Amino acid sequence: METETATRWLSDAEQCTWRTHLDVSRLLTYQLEKDLQPFGLTMNDYEILVNLSESEDRRMRMSDLAGATLQSKSRLSHQITRMESAGLVRRENCESDRRGLYAVLTDDGAETMRRVAPHHVASVRRHFVDLLSEEALAELRAALTPVAQHLRGQR
Repeated sequence: METETATRWLSDAEQCTWRTHLDVSRLLTYQLEKDLQPFGLTMNDYEILVNLSESEDRRMRMSDLAGATLQSKSRLSHQITRMESAGLVRRENCESDRRGLYAVLTDDGAETMRRVAPHHVASVRRHFVDLLSEEALAELRAALTPVAQHLRGQR
């Protein structure tokens, strides 16, 4: 038998904070995506390029990359297919596990990262970092860290 518990509705301050977070999250993602468009990249493309560029030998197992980018294996596979067509990545078989595949950053993909990263960082600064004081950034990081840790634990 299911027990009924009282709903803990959000207070006005909690509701305002939650809606501000949603608004900022959507608007910032929209703006960063818009600023990547002249380079022919999406935020998903860029996130994959970052993960691969920061990985040993510029490669990651597809399953690890799916986890790192919070994408289903199927969605990531379609994404990698598009990025392969653009020459940014390639797939390689995993020698130790015949079923495993690696996504590998190509030289063109690495060059794209070198070219686009300064523009992306400038966009992040312009639309987020430079709008907040160092103290506000530290407070925001401290406030969001437990949320991120909790959500990572839910995966």
